[in-house]
Amino acid sequence: MIQQCDLLLPSFSKGFHLITRKVEKCLQDSFGALPETGLLNLFILHTSAGLAVSENADPAVRTDLNAAFDRIAPESSAYIHADEGPDDMPAHVKAVVVGSTVTVPITGGRLRLGTWQGLSLCEFRAQPQKRKIVLTLHS
Repeated sequence: MIQQCDLLLPSFSKGFHLITRKVEKCLQDSFGALPETGLLNLFILHTSAGLAVSENADPAVRTDLNAAFDRIAPESSAYIHADEGPDDMPAHVKAVVVGSTVTVPITGGRLRLGTWQGLSLCEFRAQPQKRKIVLTLHS
């Protein structure tokens, strides 16, 4: 069976933000208990933010990731597309590198993430924006 719901996230500042608990709450509110086994696919409906599985314990990792991505796609580069400000095109580049989807296995009725893994929203715009993620549960 395939079930689907939307997770509307509040505005986050630029950076990598753990959203694992928000995803789990959305799933609980929408479907109740998760199946014993299955897959959860997350898809972000935006082109200037991404999703990733990343470190969930040390916030310094998320800070370093943000700095690394700023070096990969700096705002100071001469981009042709600059309609929405100097951070717009770098945000698109970073979102393409990170990707718009993550799939996580479900085992024992829980998301099967490793000990130090968490689901992260990768917000690449300086101006905070609400983001929507489609959660598709395959059981």
